[in-house]
Amino acid sequence: MNNKTLITVVGPTAIGKTAMAIQLAQHFDTDIISSDSRQFYKEMYIGTAVPNPYELVQAKHHFIQHKSIFDPYSVGDFEKEATELLTDLFLEKDQVVMAGGSGLYVNAVVDGLDDFPEVDPKIRQKLNKELDEKGIESLQEQLKSLDPNHYKNVDILNPHRIIRALEISLGTGKPYSSFLKNKKANRAFKSVKIGLTADREVIYDRINKRVDIMMDNGLLGEAKALYPHRNLNALQTVGYKELFEFFDGNWTLDFAISEIKKNTRRFAKRQLTWFRKDPSIHWFDYTSPVEEIIRDIE
Repeated sequence: MNNKTLITVVGPTAIGKTAMAIQLAQHFDTDIISSDSRQFYKEMYIGTAVPNPYELVQAKHHFIQHKSIFDPYSVGDFEKEATELLTDLFLEKDQVVMAGGSGLYVNAVVDGLDDFPEVDPKIRQKLNKELDEKGIESLQEQLKSLDPNHYKNVDILNPHRIIRALEISLGTGKPYSSFLKNKKANRAFKSVKIGLTADREVIYDRINKRVDIMMDNGLLGEAKALYPHRNLNALQTVGYKELFEFFDGNWTLDFAISEIKKNTRRFAKRQLTWFRKDPSIHWFDYTSPVEEIIRDIE
């Protein structure tokens, strides 16, 4: 396994990771593992920018719409299943490509997960109640106070991530970030990380255009069908939460769309903050020819 390599493509949303992953998979004659935590769910297609049918036949993809929003599925589950799949794929392939913007899921496969102490489950129950009664802003302020370092990195629009950090901080009396290890798991394969980026204005423009395309492709109808299940963790996702506010009568549709764009831009900024802390990533402009990236990998 020492001559096996996992090639991971990371970067902000809408930068072109899927297209690059497909080109790399075709060159190395291999498969693609998706590490996008929202593309796992089969009920969420348009709003998660799942690879389209044409893209899916260009290279074999794994972990695309293989779960239901009603199924519990954690980053730990993904780490276990992805590493088991890699063991099988590396029996026939020398390289495998992984692509996605979910930094925690990428790290789980490449470096392993951190170990956290058990805490009283009543703490999570209390935090969930507070979320329902006071909204996510109250939890955000608590996290900012208890663990400002993690607050800078976490997706503050994701209540599941915030509650997870708070329950550890409250249950142990120590910041969640203090349990994040620097020690990496021993993997039987080598890892190469490719990062795609662009000027901020370019990234934001690509995001705005992608949201418009999603709306044209039927995101409103998709969100309407999922609206009865809005409290599920999988649906605490940019693109759906904002439209749920429209269905509630709290926002106009135009304002909801503008909020999707704004929150997606914020998410992209946090993605870049996360990935830029990783010195092992080889960064390329999103317009770089694939041949240049392949030379770097080789």
